[in-house]
Amino acid sequence: MTLRVLLADDQALLRGAFRLLLDSADGITVVGEAADGEEAVVLARELRPDVVVMDIRMPGVDGLSATARICADPELRATRVLILTTYETDEHVARALRAGAGGFIGKGIGAGELADAVRTIAAGDTLLSPAATRSLVARFLATPGEAPPHRPEQLAALTPREREMVALVATGLSNQEIAERMVLSPFTVRAHVQRAMTKLDARDRAQLVVIAYRTGLAHAAPDGGADRPS
Repeated sequence: MTLRVLLADDQALLRGAFRLLLDSADGITVVGEAADGEEAVVLARELRPDVVVMDIRMPGVDGLSATARICADPELRATRVLILTTYETDEHVARALRAGAGGFIGKGIGAGELADAVRTIAAGDTLLSPAATRSLVARFLATPGEAPPHRPEQLAALTPREREMVALVATGLSNQEIAERMVLSPFTVRAHVQRAMTKLDARDRAQLVVIAYRTGLAHAAPDGGADRPS
């Protein structure tokens, strides 16, 4: 299956470069380009891409606002958003996650890495590193005033094993790392995580991390990182 990508960046030269890189990758095609956030939302609804590669700073409606609108649209539930920007600050990453983005990478990324990032996001996985996940969530999603009140009742639908998997995902561990830790196959771990995402109505692993902190299933460690279940 060919992955359909929409590019949203206010710089035409960059859009052209990204289009060239992605169109030359196997199984990926760019179906549209947007010069601002408003156009990105309109084209996403019209073209129904698998992934929107979204810049943050654009005139008018910025990338984070556009991301929130796309991710909140029930008709675009299958569309993932990959934030691609030069402004790699913790606050931007946190806002991108809250808006519903599935990943966040810098514009200095190479051609192969960009294609891999699109494939990763399209598969429903998050693109943040474990270290970035822990520091980001601890700082912006698990502090008073930054996150909505905990709603532990959201977890009632999960089995004990699924709760355990979600808690481990929240520490930034990959499926492979969780599998090694739990002495399970990566396929089994992925199945548990996918079921948890479905039950919690999470678009992707990034939202699963947010839910884990909001419900109190995961907690910030004293050093600003994240507690790992023993």
